Amino acid sequence: MSNIEKTILRWSMVLCSSIFLVSVTNAQTSSSFTSENYKFKAVAEIGFLGVLDHKVQFGQNGTYFDYKNDGGQDVLFPISRLSLELEWKKRNTFILLYQPLKIESQVYLNDDLIVDNQVFPAASNVKLLYNFPFYRFSYLREVLPNSKNLNLAIGGTVQIRNATISFASGDGSLFRTNRDVGIVPALKLRSKFKINERAFAEIEADGIYAPVSYLNGSNTEIVGAILDASLRGGLKLTKEASSFVNLRYLGGGAVGTSNDSRPPSDGYVKNWLHFGIVTAGFSYDF
Repeated sequence: MSNIEKTILRWSMVLCSSIFLVSVTNAQTSSSFTSENYKFKAVAEIGFLGVLDHKVQFGQNGTYFDYKNDGGQDVLFPISRLSLELEWKKRNTFILLYQPLKIESQVYLNDDLIVDNQVFPAASNVKLLYNFPFYRFSYLREVLPNSKNLNLAIGGTVQIRNATISFASGDGSLFRTNRDVGIVPALKLRSKFKINERAFAEIEADGIYAPVSYLNGSNTEIVGAILDASLRGGLKLTKEASSFVNLRYLGGGAVGTSNDSRPPSDGYVKNWLHFGIVTAGFSYDF
């Protein structure tokens, strides 16, 4: 793990610890932790992902590769999302989310592709793996507790990315891979409007723009950003169960040079993605 990621991890742990200590203190100074004070919710989504734009470059002399136009990402890909939520005393919500994200393709190269000083020649085929699942822990605090039809909550997110990006020639003789586990903090917002007794609309967003050198005071010039924003419409089926349709934009990336790279890489990475996602989902309150 790089010094940048260690710094972000330390601050993320401080944030999570602070939230936990405040929660425990509130629990000890108020009523006991009974079922009246909390409830659990499970949420599952399934649907498809479309690539709006996606480009990546490894190495200063590397190709800025267009996955959509040249890398086989011009079709739809299946996607799912799972989360568990704990609502405590109606105003506090803790969320644990898992988002798998794996895109595989194999294409014919019309031009040379250079990845970390490895040349994949034109007129050959290459297998591409873009595996970028993430885990996310979030906390939200309700700011309109007395409103009957409108909820608005703000808070923070700590996201753990688990990335593997690989390029392999069709015969397996040429290969490059970039693997990374990173910590990303972000801001979070969620708002829900009750249209009537059954129907509701909801917006949710996690995002940050982070000039990392500014955050940790280092000389490493890396800029990163994420935005996960959704618009949801749903129906309450029973007291516990709801169904919904969700439109989501998922985007972000980073550009810069890492100080702890290993040969043959020179540490330079440029990776930006813009995805559109449509899902149907189901939630259940326990």
